[in-house]
Amino acid sequence: MTQQRYRDLAEWPLMGTALVFLAAYAWQVIGRVDGSGAELLETVMWLTWGIFALDYAANLWLARERHRWFLWNLHELLIVALPFFRPLRLLRLVTLLSVLHRTIGETLRGRVVTYVAGSAALLVFVGALAVLDVEQSAPDAKILTFGDALWWAITTITTVGYGDMYPVTPIGRLVASALMMSGIAVLGVVTASIASWLVQRVEESTEAAAESVEEPLRAELAGLATEIAALRREVAELKDRPSL
Repeated sequence: MTQQRYRDLAEWPLMGTALVFLAAYAWQVIGRVDGSGAELLETVMWLTWGIFALDYAANLWLARERHRWFLWNLHELLIVALPFFRPLRLLRLVTLLSVLHRTIGETLRGRVVTYVAGSAALLVFVGALAVLDVEQSAPDAKILTFGDALWWAITTITTVGYGDMYPVTPIGRLVASALMMSGIAVLGVVTASIASWLVQRVEESTEAAAESVEEPLRAELAGLATEIAALRREVAELKDRPSL
């Protein structure tokens, strides 16, 4: 089996695994589950981590040039390794973005829908979960509920930053930094895509206007060509008639 074939087969199962992890993590953080329930959710999250670790190992094994693939895909190794730190486990959800991008397609409108509806919503939700996880039990914390975390994530990713809520822990600030940079990247791509779409629409309108002007000219030229052909036939008939 080739690596590309494996990636095509594993794409949707990995997306399902990421969704299971997101549901378990969100339930644990928002619901503040303790006891046996927390242990069950933790087990589910570690099982999903194991699946992603196996996926990384399979990709490395099937790669044609393993050393080259390893160097060019260090980010995938980080996605597997860094989640030992609890909030950074959410890096596994990068799989959702890649699958969503492939599913909607490579068209201009597809990219806009992907990055706006997919990336922005997922980043806001994930950022809110991550910062709430580390902030809700910290001394002098400003972000204590999921509603607070969601509001903070929205103002952060849009680079508004009212300053009414902010993380006070080192990991919370790390999450904030990642969310800020992600927000700038997402908004930049969206702006560029919309600009490209507008340019495309103007070009299409210009071409349509040119065609509407050329169509009558083509009809007139066709009529003239028909008349000239008729005149040539008449001239030929006159030449063929015997002279008196």
